[in-house]
Amino acid sequence: MTVTGKPIPTIRVQRDDFDAAVEARMLTVGRHDVGALVSFIGLCRDEAGTLAALELEHYPGMAEAEMLRICELAIERFSLLGLTAVHRFGRIEAGDQIVLVIAAAPHRQAAFDGANFVMDFLKTSAPFWKKEHGQDGNSGAWVDAKDADDSARDRWIKA
Repeated sequence: MTVTGKPIPTIRVQRDDFDAAVEARMLTVGRHDVGALVSFIGLCRDEAGTLAALELEHYPGMAEAEMLRICELAIERFSLLGLTAVHRFGRIEAGDQIVLVIAAAPHRQAAFDGANFVMDFLKTSAPFWKKEHGQDGNSGAWVDAKDADDSARDRWIKA
């Protein structure tokens, strides 16, 4: 969908799982201008068998607004034809999906860059928090931000 010629991104924050194939079809159905579709699915890893789950919380309203802002920037910067970003919250078991980003563009590099851009900013700018739950039944602390995530985001600011 577009307004004044610019695609409107699909943004969702939800407890339930998502189907990446369905989301991809929604971006491409009836379209012949899309030459590349790049998707990223973030999964909950088990940290070498020590992690049972992550508990993800978000700031309702603000999380969606920030996701929309980031996606609109990506659409503008990379001339994307469509963009979907879905982020889950609640308890997410090891191996389960957490986040989905799909970028549609005329050419592959724009789609790759658009998806990368969105993920780098989601990791650092969107108000989501993670708490680890161990296999031993103990809950750890909330996960701190990582300098590497800030560095990944900053490469887009300097570019």
